[in-house]
Amino acid sequence: MSDTTREKTAKTAKTSRTAETSKKKPASDAEPGRARLSVFKTYKLYVGGKFPRSESGRVYEVTDSAGTWLANAPQSSRKDARDAVVAARKAFGGWSGATAYNRGQVLYRIAEMLEGRREQFVAEVADAEGLSPERAGAVVDAAVDRWVWYAGWTDKIAQVIGGANPVAGPYFNLSTPEPAGVVAVLAPQESSFLGLVSVIAPVIATGCTTVVVASEEAPLPALSLGEVLATSDLPGGVVNILSGRTAELAAPLAAHQDVNGIDLTGADEATAKGLETAAADNLKRVLRPSPAGAPADWSADPGTRRLTAFLETKTVWHPTGSLGASGSGY
Repeated sequence: MSDTTREKTAKTAKTSRTAETSKKKPASDAEPGRARLSVFKTYKLYVGGKFPRSESGRVYEVTDSAGTWLANAPQSSRKDARDAVVAARKAFGGWSGATAYNRGQVLYRIAEMLEGRREQFVAEVADAEGLSPERAGAVVDAAVDRWVWYAGWTDKIAQVIGGANPVAGPYFNLSTPEPAGVVAVLAPQESSFLGLVSVIAPVIATGCTTVVVASEEAPLPALSLGEVLATSDLPGGVVNILSGRTAELAAPLAAHQDVNGIDLTGADEATAKGLETAAADNLKRVLRPSPAGAPADWSADPGTRRLTAFLETKTVWHPTGSLGASGSGY
């Protein structure tokens, strides 16, 4: 074989091997400059432990502080609010009947899972509230710490606000706190995550179940919180999260006969008055928002005010001492 023929054969073999190798390479290696389509997150409601879309099919645009589009959030309807109340009522028996110790373990598990998704919440809080990554990280850390704080209160609040009452007679008179039932919560508008945690955690820590209306302008951290709750040990229906127009959802919740309490934190002063009037129809417990001109400081020590806001006091009389001629006693 001549030198010219051998050279042509070698070139042909090399070309063939190159073509074969290029076929085996992934597209990303073969075309490193090829642009990918963005996969945007689809946010949904969290009701009854599931993720339904709004019954009406409506959505609304959510933007950051600079007006940049972030996502389309589901715009809940009155029907969604009613469904959430049904889910909360169904879950109330089991959750209120759980031991305080067990509720504390569940809340602590939620804090663990929030810690594991810290980066996601830092990004969402930064966008929602116009904060730097460092400041948003501090807010998320404070929210996780608050979950842990309320987890520690579940088996202690009864000792703080309950006890034995002195009476004139051979009786024990004991007062113990009990959860009121289903609580509607209008989450703070200005604090999309720390404020949100600060109004949800005390409600469920004491054995109530809740329907939460997220911040209207910044609902994404709340909807992501639903994903954490769904994969934690929290039973479905204990927390139900709705996004949409606060005024549209607050009215049916305030007037709902199966809602036992309402937290008006996220309502403005004028709206809160009307909601308080509607809540009086079935004697709901009402937690009023901060006075006008005095925004809540969510980083401050929360105290026990929210823990006791939706508790009822049960008083029991029990005889003590000798009973009749038999001499038996208690």
